[in-house]
Amino acid sequence: MNLSTLAVAGQVAWGRIKPVVVRDTVLLPAAGFLGLIAVWWVIALFRPELMPTPPQALMENLDYIFHPFYRRGPGDLGLGWLLLASLRRVIIGFLIGAAVAIPVGFLIGMSRSAMLAINPLIQVLKPVSPLAWLPIALAIFNIADPSAIFVIFITSLWSTIINTALGVSSVPKEYQDVGQMLEMPAWKKIVKIILPASLPYIFTGLRISLGIAWLVIVAVEMLTGGIGIGFFVWDEWSRLNLSSVFLAVFVIGITGLILDYLLGLIQIWVTHRPASS
Repeated sequence: MNLSTLAVAGQVAWGRIKPVVVRDTVLLPAAGFLGLIAVWWVIALFRPELMPTPPQALMENLDYIFHPFYRRGPGDLGLGWLLLASLRRVIIGFLIGAAVAIPVGFLIGMSRSAMLAINPLIQVLKPVSPLAWLPIALAIFNIADPSAIFVIFITSLWSTIINTALGVSSVPKEYQDVGQMLEMPAWKKIVKIILPASLPYIFTGLRISLGIAWLVIVAVEMLTGGIGIGFFVWDEWSRLNLSSVFLAVFVIGITGLILDYLLGLIQIWVTHRPASS
């Protein structure tokens, strides 16, 4: 079969699947968003005192949209600066949490004694609301920024620990027997056999933890104040500026989607496997 025949066959195949791809990746998601905007519009028309219509919200937010990085004073910053401040806290807390959670997960997954000792502690602390840690963090650090990072750190632990431990304990015994036959030292068996086999589980835990961390930072910043997207939401609500609140909700959602997508790309790069959605 020559190249021209292959090209024709590829074009025919693409012509058959193109409508399905366009429908699934463009039309159906667009229909979902348009449906949500339509519901918002209908509610706003019947209750104009409750919320603005989508065009009104868009017009009132043009300054934020076209000038996201303005500086007009110490407390008057563009939405881009506020978003970066929140992202900095989330990334620092998330990375510290991952650095602690992955080794703990390995310890639990590889040692029954460690599992019996640590698992009850995890089961007690995991259901505690992340915001319940905020007063403790404020008492320790006495300022908002490290307190918010500490709450994100706590938030990032549980899903990553549990999924890492599950992945390590799920490595087939045959794989570990190969390491024993080759007389690998323990560290080499972890790096060469157990870690690659458990990476999909680890990344699943990391993606869950990152999603929760991004959700929590908004609530934490509402309580602590300062610079951040969460405080922006609360401040605009205090001014009864619901148009800006809707803009912040959209920005928060899109940012969370991008964070998960980027972590999924890292997962594909590390594991050479498709990332689970």
